[in-house]
Amino acid sequence: MDDVDIDARGLICPLPVLRLRKRLMGVSAGAELTMLSDDPVAAIDIPHFCASEGHEVIENRDMGAARFFRVRRGQ
Repeated sequence: MDDVDIDARGLICPLPVLRLRKRLMGVSAGAELTMLSDDPVAAIDIPHFCASEGHEVIENRDMGAARFFRVRRGQ
């Protein structure tokens, strides 16, 4: 998917969360980022990270070989 901001396929915990965290630091509050991850733990880690840091998971869906996330940066 060319329109995905972060392609974390092939990375294992904690790298998908760390990539997301780094990209979120570089965008304004309210901005949205998309991410693909094939790490099964990301389904738990990404929502947990977002909840603890004040970000919002707008979309979290299984795409078969990977999971797609859409995250809105919090304040």
